This record gives sequence, structure tokens and C-alpha cells, in this order.
Amino acid sequence: MVRAGEQATGVIPGLRGVRIWLYVLAALVVGMVAVGGATRLTGSGLSITEWRPVTGAIPPVSAEAWAAEFDKYRDTPQYRILNQGMGLSDFKVLYAWEWGHRLLGRIVGLVFFLPLLWFWWRGALTRRLGLGLLGLGLLGGLQGAIGWIMVASGLQPGMTAVAPLKLALHLTTASLILAGLVWLAAGLRAPDAAVEVDPPRLRRTALAIMTLVVVQIFLGGLVAGSKAGLLYNTWPTMDGHLIPPVAELFAGTPWIENFVDNLALVQLNHRLTAYLLLAVALVHAFDARRARPGSGMGRRATGIAALVLTQAVLGITTLLLAVPLWAALAHQVFAMAVLTMATVHARRAARSHVPAPLGRPSTPFGYETLTGRTA
Repeated sequence: MVRAGEQATGVIPGLRGVRIWLYVLAALVVGMVAVGGATRLTGSGLSITEWRPVTGAIPPVSAEAWAAEFDKYRDTPQYRILNQGMGLSDFKVLYAWEWGHRLLGRIVGLVFFLPLLWFWWRGALTRRLGLGLLGLGLLGGLQGAIGWIMVASGLQPGMTAVAPLKLALHLTTASLILAGLVWLAAGLRAPDAAVEVDPPRLRRTALAIMTLVVVQIFLGGLVAGSKAGLLYNTWPTMDGHLIPPVAELFAGTPWIENFVDNLALVQLNHRLTAYLLLAVALVHAFDARRARPGSGMGRRATGIAALVLTQAVLGITTLLLAVPLWAALAHQVFAMAVLTMATVHARRAARSHVPAPLGRPSTPFGYETLTGRTA
């Protein structure tokens, strides 16, 4: 039976609470990305030199504890090369950013697992949804491990920052978690009474846009991690060249490493993928509005094109201003908004040909299955 308000919001009966929970989690992940970006941009990511998932939740509170943490940091290459002579008060600012980032990660974990156990106990999850959530839980655990591997890379001799590839993987994994949460949440919205049947090409293009956004986020992580955004601060050319000379793009050996270590090629790849994403989004919006005038598909496609265009302008602004903190952080966070919209669009497009919602299973995927009770 549909409860009051569920039909009006289009949510599959019995799953409104699950959908709200998933979107809350998605918002927390975006917050995590924002704090992580600020941590990177302020150079704070290496201020905590140990991975203590449980005890690390409590920050230093005594003068002795702060002195001990500061001594550990002063033994890092970043301090000896970049921050020699830093005082304790400045170190506390760095520490606060990294500690806040890790604390938010712990909060995300709790907000994920505690309600998950509750919904599972109540039998409120479909089998497909339950398996999807378990997969996201595993991905979240992997994300924590990648985060520490990333930090550890910056503590190696001669390093003053984390390895760009590991930073890009860390950011991309967070983006995949966000996309997974939004995908599951969007799938809990029941199809409209008049089911929209979108052409297959529109559904495929919607999925391609979501994939391109993830690829672009990965490339942006490489740019951020290597500080490639400081190399060419001109647009549309790169210091007079639409494309730098091949000898410059592939100056390193072996050639494959240029895609990660060559700053010119790293920035160029990020630019070219941005152009491709914008072109696909604009063509998709035109195609959707022509093929499905007045439909949800057309409105969503137009919205995505507008978001991608705005993100492109923000990226160019960040580049021309030589990557100020506010612009770089806004560019990173707005990428999450683009990914969220693209994921909702791809999920709704994928379901446009489904004749009826999946609904809740006749046998709940949860504790009630073991007891023989039903919801």
C-alpha cells in the first residue's frame, strides 16, 4: 500500500526513507570532496603521518600531545624542504584540515553502515539494492585504504606532496561512490504514470556523458596532483600553441609515463576531454529536445549542457587566474554537481523503457527473511 506522500513524490512505496538516506550520504560525500580539496590546496594532507582509523578520531588535546605530533611532522620531507621553521600554531592549522577530512570520512562510514543495518533488519531493501549497497560499502573501505596509500606516497624521501596518480585515484573513487549513491537513489523513483520511451541513442549518450564526467574528474585529479594548472595559464592557446609540440608532450621515457608525469600533456588531456564533454552534452541536449520535446529527457539534457558549460567557464577562469584557492575549490566541488546531475539523467534514461517499478521484493532482503516475518 502506498503511504501518504509517496505517490506525490514518485518514490517507490516503502523506500522513501532509503532514498532520503542515500541522498544525505551523497551530500556528505560532496562535503568530503570539498574538505579534501581544501586540505590539498592548503598543503595540509601530510600533517598527520600515521593511519589510526579508531584512535585517530581524537585530536591532540595537551601540549605534550601537540608537541609529539609536531615532532612527527618535522621529520617529513615536506617540512624539511618547504616548511622549515614553521611554528606550532601554523602546524595546528594544517593539522585541523587533515583531521577534519579524516573525521568526515569516519562520519560518512557511520552514516552509511548504521542505517544500512537498520534497513536490512527491517527488510526494507530489495535484493538488487542490498547488493548494490554492499558493493558501495566495499568501495568505501577501499577508498580509505587508497587515501592512506596516497598520504604515504607523500612521506617518501624527497617528496613534498602526494603522488599525482594516487591523488587522482582517490578523487575518482570518491566520485564513483557518489555516482553509485545517486544511481541507487534515482532508481528508487517510480516511473511516471505515462511511461516515457526514449530512443536508445539518447539512453546510450546519457550513459556516455556520465562516463566522460568521471574520466574528466580523473584527469582533473592528475592536473591538481601535479600542479599542471600552473604551467600554461593562457586560453584558448597554450602559450601560443593550440597543441604544444609533440616533442614537448612526449619528452619523457618511457612514453606512457608522460600521461601522468608530463605536465604539458596532463593539462592538454584535461582540456581536450573538457571540449569533448561539452560538445557531446550540447549535441545531446539538441537531440533530446528535438526527439522528445517537452519531456523529462529534454529538460535534463538541457540542464546538463548548462552545467557542463558553467564548469568549463569556471575551469578557464581558474586557469587564467593561476589557480587561486577559491576558484580551484569551486571547480572541484562543481564537478560533483555535474556528476550528480549526469548520473540522475543516465539512471532515469536507463529506466525510461521499464514498464513498471521493481518495487519491494515479495521476500525481503533482510533479517525478516531469516525469521519468516514480512514487513
